[in-house]
Amino acid sequence: MLRIASVAVLFATPLVAQETKEQSCQYQADVVAAVQQARLDRVKERDVAQVVADNGPTWPENYNAAIPLIAPWVYEQKMRDVRKKDLGAAWLELCLQQ
Repeated sequence: MLRIASVAVLFATPLVAQETKEQSCQYQADVVAAVQQARLDRVKERDVAQVVADNGPTWPENYNAAIPLIAPWVYEQKMRDVRKKDLGAAWLELCLQQ
């Protein structure tokens, strides 16, 4: 899960350093869930960052930078998996193991 490592490096900034690992992983999982919902809503991958940001996400604004890193992973999943699996929960579990 190379993308998780990439996202973790993205958030290794002093501003985010005050967050716990659990908070950071939860925010990342929330981003994944939002991207998953966008795919279910048939949003084109190239538009997903704008659509998710426009929907008033509850995570800190700097997590919007992860959307272009996470979107390809969500969009490469088979649609049946996107419909049936909780990708956010899977991401959270893997993130917490890092």
